[in-house]
Amino acid sequence: MNSTSTPRVFNFSAGPAALPLPVLEQVQRDLVALPNVGMSILEISHRSSAFESILAQAEADMRALAGIPSNYRVLFLQGGASLQFSMVPMNLLSPGATADYLDSGSWAAKAIDEARKVGSVNVAGSTKSDKYVRIPAQADLTLTAGAAYVHMTANNTIEGTEWKDLPQVGDVPLVSDTSSDMFSRPLDVGRHALIYAGAQKNMGPAGLTVVIVRDDLLERSRARASVLPTMLNYAVHADNQSLYNTPPVVAVYVLGLVMKWLTTQGGLAGIEKANRRKAAKLYAEIDRTGFYRGTALADSRSMMNVTFRLPSEELEAKFVKESAAAGFDGLKGHRAVGGMRASIYNAFPEAGVDALVSFMSEFERRAG
Repeated sequence: MNSTSTPRVFNFSAGPAALPLPVLEQVQRDLVALPNVGMSILEISHRSSAFESILAQAEADMRALAGIPSNYRVLFLQGGASLQFSMVPMNLLSPGATADYLDSGSWAAKAIDEARKVGSVNVAGSTKSDKYVRIPAQADLTLTAGAAYVHMTANNTIEGTEWKDLPQVGDVPLVSDTSSDMFSRPLDVGRHALIYAGAQKNMGPAGLTVVIVRDDLLERSRARASVLPTMLNYAVHADNQSLYNTPPVVAVYVLGLVMKWLTTQGGLAGIEKANRRKAAKLYAEIDRTGFYRGTALADSRSMMNVTFRLPSEELEAKFVKESAAAGFDGLKGHRAVGGMRASIYNAFPEAGVDALVSFMSEFERRAG
């Protein structure tokens, strides 16, 4: 079937996620030959001046959007956030030092497991005993004086929770995994020492990882150059402008287009308004009668990943089947927690939220 005759479904997947339609259309227009280049982005050399321009513009637009200070480097890497679970401690956790980790969900727990393979880890706060239905409160935290860094997971994709305010960590460097809420709202880069995110939720396609790292943290990488694998050393990538090896060329190109699209949406403040509006509509339907039950506590609810249950697993199976038939993809919750999950990242259209709310209301009328 010709792609132009295939209707687009509403993609509620937790990632890879929906991309802005104007971005997809531009990729389609320019796929065979980039303007003024005569080659596809799939073919272009990463050493060419054309790609260096694409890379530089993507970084410049990202810096402008997020207000990234000049003493931070932007790295375009590979391996996903999962590789960062290892790279962060390998680069920043010196022998004899301790890193603090905030355990707010399944991915935070995975980061802790990887860091423990590298050095000493203190779990400075955890809501595991509450089944991760909330974010740790400041009063819950027991931080290590002089820690190498404090690691947090900004948004918990599986459990549907999100930090509303950054934890207070004093002068200790704050490291944040922002994979599932990166650029969904304004970001105070200056309060962080290092930020990392897989691109496939809010910034582009799978295969690209963005790291924003403060200059002074790179000195730790340089000090460990003799023991770090070259490809796992932040300083190597910073010193080579993310071109030490072949970067994910296509993903960088698409990310650059997404940065321009975000600018047209009013920047991060504008996209936050749209995201809050979408999430509010969906949570209002969940809370309307009690037929649906949100799984995260109200003050910890995520704007990006809306998790909820139905009265029985049988009804949940019916909901998944009927919603798929109605053109809603990816609503089944993560296998670790079950239930439903609607991921409504930046590019997810508000019309899709409206359509899901209508479907939920009708499903409740028939099955409730």
